[in-house]
Amino acid sequence: MYAIVQIGTSQYKVEEGSTIAASRVPAEIGKTINLDKVLLIADGNTVTVGQPYVPGAKVSAKVVEQGLGEKVVAFKFRKRKDSIQKIGYRKKLTALNIVKISL
Repeated sequence: MYAIVQIGTSQYKVEEGSTIAASRVPAEIGKTINLDKVLLIADGNTVTVGQPYVPGAKVSAKVVEQGLGEKVVAFKFRKRKDSIQKIGYRKKLTALNIVKISL
């Protein structure tokens, strides 16, 4: 059984027992959160697609870690204009362990 959930502006394919690194979720480590923006649930033979969300579907997830992703460097260079710009940032992430998918 798997589901596709929306967290923030991103969509993630999740299964029970899997761990995902999602955009920052404002929750404490160890707390269980419910994700109710479920776009699709597939259970063996049946596939339930929401319009836009599946009514009554929930995904329970436990917050494992709050952290930062890999460093991304944006580098701009314009030749013959003496213009160089280097910017780096690290995306804020939350590690979520999927506990249960329910319809």
